[in-house]
Amino acid sequence: MMCDRNYRLSYTEKAQKIVDALSLEEKISLMGGTMTLENMLKEMETNPEGHYNHIPYGAGGLKEYSVPPMLFCDGPRGVVCGTGKSTCFPVSMLRGASFDAELEQKIGQAIGKEVKAYGGNLFAGVCINLPYNPGWGRSQEVYGEESFHLGEMGKALLTGVQEENVIACVKHYAFNQMEISRFKVSVDCDKRTEREVFLPHFKKCVDAGAGSIMSSYNLYQGTYCGHHDYLLNQVLKDEWGFDGFIMSDFGWGIRDTVEAANGGQNMEMCGTEYFGDKLVEAVRKGMVPESKIDDSALRIIRTLLAFTETDDKQCDTSILGSKEHVALALQSAREGITLIQNQDKTLPFDKNALKKLVVLGKLGNKENIGDHGSSQVFPAYVVTPLKGIVDIAPNVEVIYYSGENLEHSKELAAEADAVVFVVGYNHDDEGEFVSEEQSENYTGSMGGDRKYSLDLHEDEIQLLQEVGPVNKNSAAVLIGGNMIMMEKWKNSVKAVLMAYYPGMEGGTAIAEILFGNINPSGKLPYVIPYKESDLPQVDWDTTSQHYDYYHGYAKLEKENVKPSVPYGFGLSYTQFELRDAVFSADENYLKASCRITNIGDREGDEVVQMYVGFENSSIDRPVKLLRGFTRVSLRAGESKKVEIGCPLEELKWYNPETEMFEFENMVYPIYIGTSSDNRDLLCGSIDMRIEEAISYGP
Repeated sequence: MMCDRNYRLSYTEKAQKIVDALSLEEKISLMGGTMTLENMLKEMETNPEGHYNHIPYGAGGLKEYSVPPMLFCDGPRGVVCGTGKSTCFPVSMLRGASFDAELEQKIGQAIGKEVKAYGGNLFAGVCINLPYNPGWGRSQEVYGEESFHLGEMGKALLTGVQEENVIACVKHYAFNQMEISRFKVSVDCDKRTEREVFLPHFKKCVDAGAGSIMSSYNLYQGTYCGHHDYLLNQVLKDEWGFDGFIMSDFGWGIRDTVEAANGGQNMEMCGTEYFGDKLVEAVRKGMVPESKIDDSALRIIRTLLAFTETDDKQCDTSILGSKEHVALALQSAREGITLIQNQDKTLPFDKNALKKLVVLGKLGNKENIGDHGSSQVFPAYVVTPLKGIVDIAPNVEVIYYSGENLEHSKELAAEADAVVFVVGYNHDDEGEFVSEEQSENYTGSMGGDRKYSLDLHEDEIQLLQEVGPVNKNSAAVLIGGNMIMMEKWKNSVKAVLMAYYPGMEGGTAIAEILFGNINPSGKLPYVIPYKESDLPQVDWDTTSQHYDYYHGYAKLEKENVKPSVPYGFGLSYTQFELRDAVFSADENYLKASCRITNIGDREGDEVVQMYVGFENSSIDRPVKLLRGFTRVSLRAGESKKVEIGCPLEELKWYNPETEMFEFENMVYPIYIGTSSDNRDLLCGSIDMRIEEAISYGP
């Protein structure tokens, strides 16, 4: 109910009466946070458990008018507050690989309950920025490279959170795709790229009822996004009809009092430096119209009242890290971990046949749940890959070695029945970045962007190249927040499993998949190229960056460049057959259906994907784009009919001359299948040149 904009707007009259009764100072008091950066850093230094956001951070509140403060809890892989309590879910990139919007909504509900258990009322963990290049250090916090997919998964998370009467804050609006330069870079792109590539997923979340939006640090076309009249006022509020409130990113999200207030910013976080008394003075001097303050106060009060006044869903601290929530984290890891390669059916390992297994790699025994920046969660425990393997195969002798000495690693591999390499990244390699001149202690993370290479570290590449061929039963488990290049080493091992950062139960899920207790079903939410140069190039330390229209799989396909691994790809221990495709259309939707059968010998899940083609367009458009997906669970031999619908709105292009989205009356190829590769798809077409659509078979 709280997601419904009409419900929230029903509080407008009540909120307006409160606004009308407030003084200018009282209204402006709603617009600033109460935790300064200085106090936050001091507490982090003096309190053993005083990490960033260990308690909800407040803003505003007027007790005498029964207006509660906004109480901020960060994310997105769980609630950042507390120590040894919160559930640590897998990072969003893994959850994106599940392509399971229903599960993501359940995760949102669990997170919403944990926010309330800490006394918070806002979750700022719906992160949906689009990684223009996979080297972006915080891309682990988002769902993948595809705008449609980002919007669908973000919508699911915010819906779940807000079903628990907790405000969902969507971030970072907009064009926030790099860390090292995030405080200084000005992003530029043409209007079509802006509207078709970088903004649609934000609009989808606004349409789904997001209660709050966080603006980003970077500049867009020369103006800070926290001050941006075009982005905040014209697009977000006026054009999209956003009725919630906008908050700044912490500390450096506002740089000027007048620009920010006039530009549409409603709330300065996490402390008050540019608003407060400075904003009062700016209004008194006529530099900021009081109507801007009234609008901010109305938005803040209306949203807070709508989410809290009739809240009847109470949560106590027993819900934190509960069995039910940990089970969700495990289910998520099981669904998202992606089997990329499995030569000679090396996986799953037979634990009844194995006597000795060697785990190699410095990450094999690390509690590695991702970035140590603002998204860091502090769970009660973390299952490492090594512990997961030992627990699931108690009768197998498991030997762990870091892999530093190659000769010793070869000896161990030669004597073992199977070898598991655990390689990839941790928070030192990628993550949130704050330069020393900003504050070296703000997050404790110096990972930043992967500016040197998208491959593994050189020592890990050498480990795989030299030790992998020693044992025919070799599998590499990759840890990381986004795409990892594979060409230098993939032929040295039989199997490759992408585990992302799999959360507190990640080691359990990895082991379950390695030994076949769980059938892998994740699908890559990004493309893996043969060469890094096939991707858009980014200067990670710059004051200016241009974004082109094409990126990811759409770029490779447009340029007729074959990928190493296609978008949406993932293997299973069973096999699926798709047939009997039917394609149709009505006045609102394009639809694709097929019959899917599990023709293997074990139960499994498949992600069926729908793509729509634009090759018949008279303008420059992608070859095809993802426009629908669904997960299907099938027992061995079971068959089901699957239908996916795509709203016609999703097929429009943005005409910069008319400044409108327009539909092209043409023949649309439609595809349904198991990855973006045409070899995995059944194809048909819909002729939209005539009034009544004609369906063609595959």
